[in-house]
Amino acid sequence: MQTETRPAALVRAELRDGVCIVTLDNPPVNAFGAATCAKLIEEIERAVADPAVVAIVITGANGMFSGGADVKEFSNPPPPGSKSIRDVIALVERSDKTFVAAIDGNALGGGCELALGCDYRIGTPNAKIGLPEILLGLLPGAGGTQRLPRLLAKRNPHNNGLAGVQMALDMMLKGEAKPGKAAKAMGILDELVEGGDVVATAVEFAKSKAGTKARISKLKFWAPPPMVAIAHGMVPPEDRGGYAAHKLIDAVEAASEMEFKYGLAHESRLFDELVRSAPAQAAIHLFFAERELSKIPGLAEGIAPKKIERAAVVGAGTMGTGIAMVFANAGIPVRVIDVNPEQVERGKAHIGSTYESQVKKGRLAPDKAKERTETVTFVTDYGAIGDVDLVIEAVFESMAVKKEVFAALDKAVKRDAILASNTSTLDIDQMAAMTTRPDQVLGLHFFAPANIMQLLEVVRGKATSAETLTTAMALAKRLRKKGVLSGNAFGFIGNAMLFDYIREAFFLVEEGATPWQIDAAIKDFGFPMGPFSMSDLSGVDVFYKISLEAPKVPYRVSEIATRVYEKGRYGQKTGKGFFLYENGKREPTRDPAVEDLIAAESKRLGITRRAISDEEIIERCMFALVNQGAQLIGDGIALRPGDEDIVWVYGFGFPWYRGGPMWWADTVGPKKIYDTIVQWQRTLGAHWQPAPLLKEVAERNGTFAPRPRVPATNGANS
Repeated sequence: MQTETRPAALVRAELRDGVCIVTLDNPPVNAFGAATCAKLIEEIERAVADPAVVAIVITGANGMFSGGADVKEFSNPPPPGSKSIRDVIALVERSDKTFVAAIDGNALGGGCELALGCDYRIGTPNAKIGLPEILLGLLPGAGGTQRLPRLLAKRNPHNNGLAGVQMALDMMLKGEAKPGKAAKAMGILDELVEGGDVVATAVEFAKSKAGTKARISKLKFWAPPPMVAIAHGMVPPEDRGGYAAHKLIDAVEAASEMEFKYGLAHESRLFDELVRSAPAQAAIHLFFAERELSKIPGLAEGIAPKKIERAAVVGAGTMGTGIAMVFANAGIPVRVIDVNPEQVERGKAHIGSTYESQVKKGRLAPDKAKERTETVTFVTDYGAIGDVDLVIEAVFESMAVKKEVFAALDKAVKRDAILASNTSTLDIDQMAAMTTRPDQVLGLHFFAPANIMQLLEVVRGKATSAETLTTAMALAKRLRKKGVLSGNAFGFIGNAMLFDYIREAFFLVEEGATPWQIDAAIKDFGFPMGPFSMSDLSGVDVFYKISLEAPKVPYRVSEIATRVYEKGRYGQKTGKGFFLYENGKREPTRDPAVEDLIAAESKRLGITRRAISDEEIIERCMFALVNQGAQLIGDGIALRPGDEDIVWVYGFGFPWYRGGPMWWADTVGPKKIYDTIVQWQRTLGAHWQPAPLLKEVAERNGTFAPRPRVPATNGANS
């Protein structure tokens, strides 16, 4: 066997039996930065020019093919003459040699596009192939919108290939990564290697195909106008998060109608337009903010997290069983303890029905559902959880109740177990004081429904050890949650900001707005629901009881929620709250009785009601969020503005295409927000107190977050 190896930075090349194996080696994900692309072009050009090379196999080291382009380069103008993955694929396209992609692990974004640029694709069951650019407010910009529909239309020829085109659209619009077996079934892969060496198989395959070319660019397909129109109708409007989706559909339509080179040029123009758009820059900000979450200043490096092999949850209610399912989904055995037999039966039914629903929808295999259900066991005695590594209490939001639970847990579970509270607002230190292990106590605040929502607030108490904190952050990743560290203050990050947001909503209805108008304005801004619908969903009674635990403030607090609570209007659970929910429906309807109640409260307070614009509603509610966000950063409760953006996008539905409240504040201008708050302090009252950090940022005419150097365009974001 003829073997020659040339060491190379970022890219390695090896000649094996006339086949050049070009290996991407840019850990951790083999990203296509400019330097990697330049080296890749150099190695491919050398192989193409070598008469001893009959075919070229492109593969990746580090357990993956490639995670795609270096996202950092999207936000900064490339230096003149730099190379990109587009240049690499163009070189492959014009070469006369045969190219085979050998895929193990991720082939995402530009990695998938490079594979599509090759003649053939060989993969393993471990392969994950996809074009997730839509998740960054972009479209595939290196030929993905042009090649994938062509390939799948060819491989799925029924109905004139339209089924394949629809597959391609679905895959790109959802940003889905297909595992190896699914990719083979769809026709993305030519061969699936099970139990063998994918590179060795690709070499033999390349030798058998040497001299042949199967470039996808030569294929044709047709996407009729009705299909395109339906696709446009299925995605959100351009100004409500659908900007990139509509451009992606336009690119696929161009692939259908234009010669390949013109369609490719059209895709490139659309990509370059999108990368400068406000929604894409917001999404890229969130991408990097998420990657900053695990960076905790002052936390010593090298601290190993504890192993969490068994867990327990106290409370078999909706939240407790939701948390139990989170652990079951991660393969961690979990015991749920509750002394109420009826609640236990309801908890079992909740878990069973949830997994059954996922099976019916095709989201979970029946055997997996059975396995996860059996991972959760129910017990009635603290003695049955003595050997677990972590306990999370999820009982009623009352400090007295939680103190009792922590005292009991401290006696019941092994000494090195971590004790956590799922409280959404209460003081972790008071709970820790009930134990002999305050260093192993912290908050793990899951958002409801826990098995669906991606956010987890990790709350550090004054005695929480570095090991406990490290374990919690590692656990968040294992549970597939976005773990955000918070200091120990009432409401932590999310709810502390929420209380100021809702405060303004209540004051606005006292002054003349209606709950219906406020919710409509907030939904139009991009939230899935407004503050009053959210209160009805969570429970007006829950909000009222939490307010009883809140610290006293030096200004008047609206009593609107109290008035609604006193009427027995607890929200969806009672069929009426701020809105009506008739015949068990979840969709709210306007209720004149509540509006009369609010008008009576305004009269009692001596407030003359006035017309309030939607613009004022948005400014007062959003500026309240921003101001409290700045206060929390200044107080050390939140580490970074990006952390708060993650909390509000993934915990409260703040529109992702606006980047979160603090990123949005930068687009409005912190100086404008500060000046407005100073004015409101004079006209609306002392509750409008500008946060010192907001004042500081405004006075230097700065921003909360570093801004990209690529000039932003509004795109469809207003």
